[in-house]
Amino acid sequence: MLKEVIATRFIAPLREGGSLPGLVEADDLGVYVLKFAGAGQGRKTLVAEVVCGELARRLGLRVPRLVTVELDPVLGLGEPEQEVQQLLKSSGGTNFGMDFLSGALGFDPLALEVSPEEAGRIVWFDALVNNVDRSWRNPNLLLRRGELWLIDHGATMIWHHNWPGAAVSAARPYDASDHALNTFAPDVAAAAARFAPLVTEELLAEVTAEIPDVWLAGEPGFDTPDELRLAYARPLLARAGTVHQRIHGLQGDQ
Repeated sequence: MLKEVIATRFIAPLREGGSLPGLVEADDLGVYVLKFAGAGQGRKTLVAEVVCGELARRLGLRVPRLVTVELDPVLGLGEPEQEVQQLLKSSGGTNFGMDFLSGALGFDPLALEVSPEEAGRIVWFDALVNNVDRSWRNPNLLLRRGELWLIDHGATMIWHHNWPGAAVSAARPYDASDHALNTFAPDVAAAAARFAPLVTEELLAEVTAEIPDVWLAGEPGFDTPDELRLAYARPLLARAGTVHQRIHGLQGDQ
């Protein structure tokens, strides 16, 4: 299971992207980027972060270490900004966190050359999880010591917002025309040959087991958290073998 840490100090809000994460220090003396359970996007965003982040890591892609962060709402009492204070107060309990990569810079496609192999692996993975938030406008990639790190997977697996239509939604093509790495001639065929055989029922069971029960409880149409975990695994298993054939908008496509 993901390591559980306890937030001991709220350092600062991070005003980037569409959400409002925060920087916290924890009882293990680590510093983490925290995404709030009480944020407007809801707990499904946190589930997506865990499923996609842990799946990417098991496939060999670089993702900051993920943790769950136990948050006491009392940490919000001294926060001067009303919006942040409200988030802290409404997010008591289990939240999502990832290691803060000190010294990392935002990805600039004009300042770094990415190999077709690495670009292909990331594009293939984003197609698998239907990541609509790795565009040239908002790459959600960090550069640290010459290596690319993947962050922010909350806007993935859009089918989990409508489970009755999940199979139809998961069967749709992936549009990579705005992908941040499209200009690097991503070799998605090689990525598929490497990664698709690794996406098995067993691997997905490992990944979905990392989701805290509290984020799965009470989902309409599911009696238990484990039943919902299986629902998360099915579309990914179905997509893995053929999604590379349904990636549209890559440069060079006819």
